[in-house]
Amino acid sequence: MSSTVPEAAPPRAGAREWAGLAVLALPTLLIALDQSVLFLALPHLAESLNPTGTQTLWIMDIYGFMIAGFLVTMGTLGDRIGRRRLLMTGALVVGVTSLMAAFSTSAEMLIVTRALLGVAAATLMPSTLALISNMFRDGQQRGRAIAVWASCFMGGTALGPVVGGMMLEHWWWGSVFLLGVPVMLILLVSAPFVLPEYRDPNGGRIDLASVALSLAAILPVVYGLKEVAREGWEPIPVIAIVAGLAVGAVFVRRQGTLEHPLMDLSLFKRGAFTASLLILMFAMATMSGSYLFITGYLQMVEGLSPAEAGLWMVPSAIVSIIASTLAPTLAKRLPMGVVLGFGLGVTTIGYLLLAFVDPVGGLPLLITGFVIAFLGTGPIGALGTNLVVGSAPPEKGGSAASLSETSGEFGVSFGLAALGSLGGALYQSGIAVPDGLSGDAADTVRGSIEGALSEADRLPGALGDQVLEAAREAYTGGLNTVAVVCAALAAVTAVLATTALRRAGGDGGAHGGGAEEAAPVEATAEDTLQPARNR
Repeated sequence: MSSTVPEAAPPRAGAREWAGLAVLALPTLLIALDQSVLFLALPHLAESLNPTGTQTLWIMDIYGFMIAGFLVTMGTLGDRIGRRRLLMTGALVVGVTSLMAAFSTSAEMLIVTRALLGVAAATLMPSTLALISNMFRDGQQRGRAIAVWASCFMGGTALGPVVGGMMLEHWWWGSVFLLGVPVMLILLVSAPFVLPEYRDPNGGRIDLASVALSLAAILPVVYGLKEVAREGWEPIPVIAIVAGLAVGAVFVRRQGTLEHPLMDLSLFKRGAFTASLLILMFAMATMSGSYLFITGYLQMVEGLSPAEAGLWMVPSAIVSIIASTLAPTLAKRLPMGVVLGFGLGVTTIGYLLLAFVDPVGGLPLLITGFVIAFLGTGPIGALGTNLVVGSAPPEKGGSAASLSETSGEFGVSFGLAALGSLGGALYQSGIAVPDGLSGDAADTVRGSIEGALSEADRLPGALGDQVLEAAREAYTGGLNTVAVVCAALAAVTAVLATTALRRAGGDGGAHGGGAEEAAPVEATAEDTLQPARNR
């Protein structure tokens, strides 16, 4: 009669690990802040640097392009050279380039520094997530830690307009870029003491051809999606998307032939891993598309300033943080698929409420619907990310984290492109242009609500009011339809979560039949991952 030796429980995190989590929260908060404050600073820097229209677009977009393009490379690079080392290197470059951006003397200089800032920022997100997965080996503790990480990102997104508005009221436009300097200094000083070093000793060399292919695949697709959101389905962005997808197919094929691939395709054989990436992508698509129209409604229909609009967005961020924090506790008692599916069902209700917002007096219902929608999506950032990172072997943590972030970036770009184009088309087809406008003025009013508002300022009283009323009614109609589409996508994603993740537990493992699949991951981690001590 043989006896089975029980498997040792993973070590629990102590005070050092939780202090390390506080340090890892800093770059997460900073990246979220940085992505939102530039929109407020844009009019101020335009007066100082006088960029052309094309330069203005590159100032806004180049940062996101570089982050999206380099996430996969940086996640794998951290696995190879050490995640703490990559994090600290990126933090140093972020600090230096933030200073350069703040004191840029020309539009060209700001574009270059923003590009470098994006490359450096791409090192931070996968490094923080991968380090969390290594520091918190206990599944439940890791779930709580990732919930804190996700909450910092949500909080930074909400605080960006508020903090940026306050800074711009007292200082020059470059001050918003200085936020990163003290944050990165704190990280650089404290990281050697509270963050361990981890790397894969058998990771091999980085395949430079794969790096080039990943950039050539991701950058054109992200560029094309952003241009579709801005200009519609024109030939150049469509060609860029198709070309990027074609290069992506070559990239995937090459990964299957390499002993040490840049992207480990074996991760996608885990159904829960792939389903979680899809859920994250669809959730970010609906959130970004609805966010675009809600912020537009607040500023262009309600007439609020960017800072005032930012304050109205704070309640949605607060409930999202609360939901994200409570999600790991719920997932201890229920399968993750049930928690996420229920949350997405709540999100569906929130989006359906937005479908009934009116152009006059619609603010209370708008905020109510958006708060409910964000309440339901709150658990996705915590539980979905935990499942992606937790289902990968620890030596592949950086690669898994980068895929999680990349799926979110694609979701944002796709949501802005698809839903932005839909809302724009609905506005153009639905606006009732008042009589009495010249041909050029009518085309401007019909083109976008921004053009209509600008044209209304130049028109005499009664006619200008008619243009404003027509534009706001058409824009709200587009918002209503986009909300219905978001509700449908949220409902479909709820079904996907409930069915595909019905066995997944909140610790990134599995309930019932999935336990056998999860066990080899721990064995691999014990056999192949060696922590490098502070040195």
